[in-house]
Amino acid sequence: MRIRIRLFAIQRELAGTREVALDLPDGSDIAAAWDALVALHPAIAPGRDSVRFARNAAYADASTVLADGDEVAMIPPVSGGAGDGPERRRVVEIREAPFDSGILAELTDRLATPGDGAVVGFLGRTRITPGTPAPGQEAEAARHAGRAVEALEYEAHEPMAVAVLDAIADEIAARFGVERLAIVHRSGIVPLGEASIAVVAVAAHRDAAFEAARYAIDETKARAPIWKAESFADGHVWIGHPARSGPREDAS
Repeated sequence: MRIRIRLFAIQRELAGTREVALDLPDGSDIAAAWDALVALHPAIAPGRDSVRFARNAAYADASTVLADGDEVAMIPPVSGGAGDGPERRRVVEIREAPFDSGILAELTDRLATPGDGAVVGFLGRTRITPGTPAPGQEAEAARHAGRAVEALEYEAHEPMAVAVLDAIADEIAARFGVERLAIVHRSGIVPLGEASIAVVAVAAHRDAAFEAARYAIDETKARAPIWKAESFADGHVWIGHPARSGPREDAS
């Protein structure tokens, strides 16, 4: 059988390609696909402990058996990083175009109803100080120690990212009763001081809106296949932690 491997962020850079076609024996699993990929691109091998996998845009275990034509995404540490329907008034998007603080008002106008007494908005911005380097990026981060971040660059597996954001919105509706929610994330280059993510939660009461907004940003950063690199004057560092494939066990 033939499958397609998709590579992102630091793995894409190490392998020097975004996609790899592999011919594998029938009945092979994702672990076998990883081994075959490492045989072609040994530089990615040290990152195995922090890699998660997705089969056809859904998180999957290494033991998942593959079929001819499958797409397997190798998910390096993520940046922590559907449309709206008339029934749920939900907005989940990946946007390449810049947005500013006005997006909070835009999303509020799209979501709020006369029955809503609370709107909680969150805006994430590019800051000048660096974050935690992804596994394998420690030496590069040390090289830029003490330097100012000039911009962030985001890369996303867009179909899967939107699906994960939609799942997070489903969880928020079930946990907190908040149906009107927006999560909008940038892709591409986001200069210093500009917004990279906007979250708006709209509800009848403030407690539910606060809880929903906090859950939305925390779970997006932990689970969505969106990668972040901090850009410096003479290089960049990938940021983040191994992706979590589902909700936190203690989330409430």
